[in-house]
Amino acid sequence: MRYRDFGQLGWKTSVLGFGAMRLPVSDGVDSRIDEPEAIRMIRHAIDHGVNYVDTAYVYHRGNSEAVVGKALQDGYRQRVKVATKLPVFLVKAAADAERFLSEQEERLGVGTIDLYLLHSLNTKTWQKVKEFGLIEFVAKARAEGRIAHVGFSFHDDLALFKEIVDAANLWDFCQIQYNYMDVAHQAGTEGLRYAAAKGLPVVVMEPLLGGSLANPVPPGPVAKLWAQGPEKRTPADWALQWLWDQPEVTVVLSGMSAMEQVMENLASASRAAAGSLTEAERELIAAVRTEYRKLIPVTCTGCGYCVPCPSELLIPNRIEQYNQAVAYNRLDYHRWLYQTAVQKKADLCTTCGECEAKCPQGLPIRKILAEVHAVLGQNKQPSYSA
Repeated sequence: MRYRDFGQLGWKTSVLGFGAMRLPVSDGVDSRIDEPEAIRMIRHAIDHGVNYVDTAYVYHRGNSEAVVGKALQDGYRQRVKVATKLPVFLVKAAADAERFLSEQEERLGVGTIDLYLLHSLNTKTWQKVKEFGLIEFVAKARAEGRIAHVGFSFHDDLALFKEIVDAANLWDFCQIQYNYMDVAHQAGTEGLRYAAAKGLPVVVMEPLLGGSLANPVPPGPVAKLWAQGPEKRTPADWALQWLWDQPEVTVVLSGMSAMEQVMENLASASRAAAGSLTEAERELIAAVRTEYRKLIPVTCTGCGYCVPCPSELLIPNRIEQYNQAVAYNRLDYHRWLYQTAVQKKADLCTTCGECEAKCPQGLPIRKILAEVHAVLGQNKQPSYSA
């Protein structure tokens, strides 16, 4: 295992962190964690050098924290830093923050929580942070010794990311979605470097874009490019090495759901080093990025002008899911997500056309939503291209 300084906090973290969002489950039900296997996987990772374990209040419908707590019994707690998150999106009153933290302390049973994040900050949740005094709450919890370090995870645009980084003299670290497809999405490469320049350790989530970049059978044009690589690697290893090649990346979280993934990621982490990729290898990954972008069927920028929708559809989310299903050759996975998720499905579109009048790209959104539901909800083959 390789290690990097966690900013100026005086300790080193493994370059690979164990993300407890996609633990193995029984019968395909997200809330039914296969506890014996999950514990075996977490402990195997720790035994092989992983010292960062990340969970959250809502993962696995509230069961992830408890399983992590069980995995860290029998002496494992002393060998890791534990991260969990305050679900800002669920906070409806200032008192909720205390309730959530108390529940998390009981679930984890770890004493002091090493790393506590304000979860999934965006424009809406950042307003909640200010409205309900959540910065003051976590600062007080840190002063009381209930948590050791404070950070935030982020899902919005670069300008807001910079605002949040600069908004409070509180942050010890931050967590961003980042991978070779997201160089200009959300915080992106510029946000990564901005936070690192401010002295913040940067924890990376979604390094494989929800598994899309790890598909062992990528689309034909992408597979052809990988085959031309100067060194033979799995698609997952290419994606991970691209991240570790950047010195601003402190730790990469992987949501592992099978022991074979733990083994593969541990092997990748043993080779991690900043500046380790050759220029030819970086160019290859850039070419793969370009090829994937060509495969994206709907040219939606995710600007969000189409929402709110009168039917309360999260239109950009549904289009993004369709794009990922088609471009990354993962129809079965995204059909399962679409058909089991609590979010409203695209067939609730009433074809009012309000979204199309506001779309800067002039996309035929009604037609696209019909295609989204036909492909993801009814298992038809994709036909739409824009």
